[in-house]
Amino acid sequence: MGGPVRLLIVDDHPVVRDGLRGMFAGHPDFEVLGEAADGAEALVLARALRPDVVLMDLRMPGMDGVTATGHLLATEPAPRVLVLTTYDTEGDVLPAVQAGATGYLLKDTPRDELFRAVRAAARGDSVLSPAVATRLMGRLRAPAETPLSQREREVLALVARGSTNREAAAHLFVSEATVKTHLLHIYAKLGVKDRAAAVAVAFERGLLGPTGR
Repeated sequence: MGGPVRLLIVDDHPVVRDGLRGMFAGHPDFEVLGEAADGAEALVLARALRPDVVLMDLRMPGMDGVTATGHLLATEPAPRVLVLTTYDTEGDVLPAVQAGATGYLLKDTPRDELFRAVRAAARGDSVLSPAVATRLMGRLRAPAETPLSQREREVLALVARGSTNREAAAHLFVSEATVKTHLLHIYAKLGVKDRAAAVAVAFERGLLGPTGR
């Protein structure tokens, strides 16, 4: 692409925004169009300014970075979104990548690497920090998902319909402790920590139908 890369900086910390603006504004390859303190503001500015690349923080009050990324990529023309955050957990990385982020970098990335990453993102190339790449590769190499047993599916279906542990136990003619044990096994197999997340993942993976069956 010709001309400088046009940037929109999105971060809820003014000091971070100031630092990034100063870094990029002093380089002839980049033009900082504006700054946003949260995802909602980023959407408004992106529509008005039409940046090439949005440097997106993830955890912000109001609309978070993942939600904002999804909305940005649904616009026309859609900018490239390069996540720049302090978080490299799988729970942060995967949703951002799934939302369509072109790259994912950590805030300790050296200046020259950040410049290269922004240029690459503007071209549409994927950019991942080494730590993030390692996490994604680990996810790809993970063993196949452990299937739920028939009884675990039955417990999960009841939970999806709003049943309490006691109600599920009565329905299945088992003890409440047995239901709790099944739930612990379900959480472990689905990689979640609570009932709501278990139901959400089960629907996502097609383990439950529209009616919770």
